[in-house]
Amino acid sequence: MKATEVLMEEHEAVLYVLSILEKICGQIESKKSFDHRHLSGIIDFLKIFVDKCHHGKEEDSLFAELEKAGIRKENGPIGVMLSEHTAGRGYIKQLSEAFERYLKGESGYSTKIVDAARNYTKLLVAHIEKENKVLFKMADNHLSAAIDEKLLAEFEKIETEKIGVGKHEEFHKMIEELGKIYMND
Repeated sequence: MKATEVLMEEHEAVLYVLSILEKICGQIESKKSFDHRHLSGIIDFLKIFVDKCHHGKEEDSLFAELEKAGIRKENGPIGVMLSEHTAGRGYIKQLSEAFERYLKGESGYSTKIVDAARNYTKLLVAHIEKENKVLFKMADNHLSAAIDEKLLAEFEKIETEKIGVGKHEEFHKMIEELGKIYMND
């Protein structure tokens, strides 16, 4: 498996979680009760898996190799991806803070949860499409098989160092459980 294929598989998991998040947003908007543990788990997934692990693989490994291969960072596709990662972190911070205040019973924060979640989702869906259709094709065309092997080894290291042994599997189990609850209607 190529490094870009690993990242695209992770994108599929991210998109699935974002569709579950949308279902929770619908429950919040219709003033239905929702399981707070589910949203808490999704926020953890977004902070740890998406940002630390997945974006870590891109930022710490893939983008560096793309730059060495001549793909521009400044005013180029890597710079765009980095700025979108930063914007995504801002939305996750808003979502997390709104959820904490919601849990404290402060009024008006359910709307802020939904707004932050939807802004993040909109950003990430477009971001993933750009990476899958443009940036990863550039990577496949510019990076050698040896560099690809190096990236795969670095990805493994990032998974264990940034999120810890077994955490990946925990997230997959959570996604599967949430999928049974929210995606079978």
